[in-house]
Amino acid sequence: MDHLSRRQILAAGAAAGAVGLGLSPAEAQAWPSRPVTVVCPWGAGGGTDQTARIVASILERELKQPFSVVNRTGGSGVVGHSAIATAAPDGYTIGMITVEITMMHHQGLTELNPTSYTPLALMNEDPPGVTVNASSPYKTIKELADAIKAAPAGKFKASGTGQGGIWHLALVGWLQAMGLAPNHVAWVPSNGAAPAMQDLAAGGLDLCTCSIPEARAMIDAGKARALALMSDARNPQFKDVPTLNETLGIKYSVGAWRGIAAPKGLPADIQTKLVAALKAAYDSKEFKDFMASRGFGVKFADPAGFASFMADGDQKMASAMKAAGLSKKS
Repeated sequence: MDHLSRRQILAAGAAAGAVGLGLSPAEAQAWPSRPVTVVCPWGAGGGTDQTARIVASILERELKQPFSVVNRTGGSGVVGHSAIATAAPDGYTIGMITVEITMMHHQGLTELNPTSYTPLALMNEDPPGVTVNASSPYKTIKELADAIKAAPAGKFKASGTGQGGIWHLALVGWLQAMGLAPNHVAWVPSNGAAPAMQDLAAGGLDLCTCSIPEARAMIDAGKARALALMSDARNPQFKDVPTLNETLGIKYSVGAWRGIAAPKGLPADIQTKLVAALKAAYDSKEFKDFMASRGFGVKFADPAGFASFMADGDQKMASAMKAAGLSKKS
């Protein structure tokens, strides 16, 4: 009989014990013992994809296993968000969920909502800005707000995304905060912030309510001017742009955000490891520099804070969508 080392005997015993518990030897090993899939519900090259990839690369280094980003697009975000929620809760499929998870169920697109996941960490938030054409007569947000209030409904035109998208709802929320009807400024649907900003620069719109990073190209080209940010605090990357509260006394904040989540039922020990690695990633110079270079905002919340953040956002989206007549819920 071959001579077995003590290590081999112990390993064989552990594997046998694992099989006795209904676990494969690989599953019995400490997580992660094999590559992890990171689902991104949005297309390659976009802001969510870029953020997911920098987070995955740092997790890979922290946890010594490959973290591979897979883009699962379609259904206005439903396909990818569903892929995360319905995966096995074993830590080998996680994903980047986005603000749309607080919106899609109100639109009747899915039953998924923020409570469909094990929240792990909020990593980013980009509040909307209010941007005008560089030749606009409105130099401050107060001048623009006063003009909007004085104008008949529909005279001012805005865009930034499709009908019912996050930037449309941001405008609705701002109008409501000013005591105006949700359709007082006409919304012109677009296929995203980039075409909307081009339309603004060409004079086809009065304002855009997309994020400042998305408006940056036109601002840097001298074709647009940012007047305000719908946020609790200024963005250090755009420190000259004031908040609505500073300028109008309106405490209204909202934003597009991105965070990492897992399917419901994730074991506590795996959650603890993932949260620690995500916090290390968030705190790293690599992550901060990457996000700053693209103008993306950074914001961290632990699992409890992330769950609370999503619940608050879900209520804001419900209110804005109902006011705009976009909610399918009674």
